[in-house]
Amino acid sequence: MELEITPYKKSDFIETDTGNKVSRRSLISGSQNIVLGGKTIVHKKCTIRGDLRRAGPSHQASVLIGRFCSLGESSVLRPPYKTYKGVFSYYPLKIGDHVDIGSNSIVEAASIGSFVKIGANCVIGRFAIIKDCCLIEDNSVIAPNSVIPPFSHVAGGPPAKIIAQLPESTQEIFEAQSKDKYAKFVPT
Repeated sequence: MELEITPYKKSDFIETDTGNKVSRRSLISGSQNIVLGGKTIVHKKCTIRGDLRRAGPSHQASVLIGRFCSLGESSVLRPPYKTYKGVFSYYPLKIGDHVDIGSNSIVEAASIGSFVKIGANCVIGRFAIIKDCCLIEDNSVIAPNSVIPPFSHVAGGPPAKIIAQLPESTQEIFEAQSKDKYAKFVPT
């Protein structure tokens, strides 16, 4: 399936030295606590909450996003939180390389592996772990603290269920698609 060229207005995006393209209409809070690996597209109305982080001297980033990722329009990424022994804390949200998050999805996972596609209107619960090479269908709800094994095709919910296993070629397919999506996201 060949992707079409997606034009965008150059003045609507900020392009960083590492090739990240961030919409001026996205909401980035606490940018000093967010790490974008490079060649990532942050679409309009996407919210990334880097201001939610563990208190104290720790200088660890609260949101880490890999290379060749696409964060869909109106999606929300925020670090997971919990109260432990009476202390309320946020924990890092780590997203691997070649991850595509669909529009209107909410992500509060502990980690999302590389080569993962999350559809539109999904909810990824707090501290969920999605391993490498997974496909999460549109409108899926991943329960908090769930672990989705590698090569899983997930749909439905709440809670979403594994409906099939993906082929071993998934990594190559998702990598090629994410690079193609980035290459065809061009300014007008």
